[in-house]
Amino acid sequence: MTSTEPVQRRTRQRAEIRDAVEASQAFATSQEIHDRLRHSGSTVGLATVYRALQAMAAGGEVDTIRTPDGQVAYRTCTPGHHHHLVCRGCGKTVEIDLPGLESQTRAIAREYGFAEIDHEVEFFGTCADCTAG
Repeated sequence: MTSTEPVQRRTRQRAEIRDAVEASQAFATSQEIHDRLRHSGSTVGLATVYRALQAMAAGGEVDTIRTPDGQVAYRTCTPGHHHHLVCRGCGKTVEIDLPGLESQTRAIAREYGFAEIDHEVEFFGTCADCTAG
C-alpha cells in the first residue's frame, strides 16, 4: 500500500462520534456533537471529537460546511459533489444539485487563467416549518 493518507483506527470513541453525526439530519459543529455525546453518557473528550471529525472529513466520511458565523459543521451526506440548502432556524438540510455550475466555474476560471478550482456553495434560509411556526 503506497497511500500517504494516515490509516484511521476504528475505536469506540470514533464509533460513538460517527453515530452522533449520523443521528441528525442537520449539520452540527464539533461542540454540538460533543454535547450530544455527553448527554448520552459518553466520556469522549472535545479534543477527540475535533480530531475525529477532521479526519472523517478528510477521508470523505462526513461532509462539512462553514456556518454563517464561521464555524465548521459536519453531517453525513450522499457520496459525490453536491451543495446544501440549510435552514437558519432548525438546521434542516437538503442536498441540492446545481446543474451546470461545475462547467460554468471551470469556464470562468479558464477565462481568468486559473486552474485546479475548488468551491463551496451553500444556501441558508428558513424552511417551511420554521416560517409557519
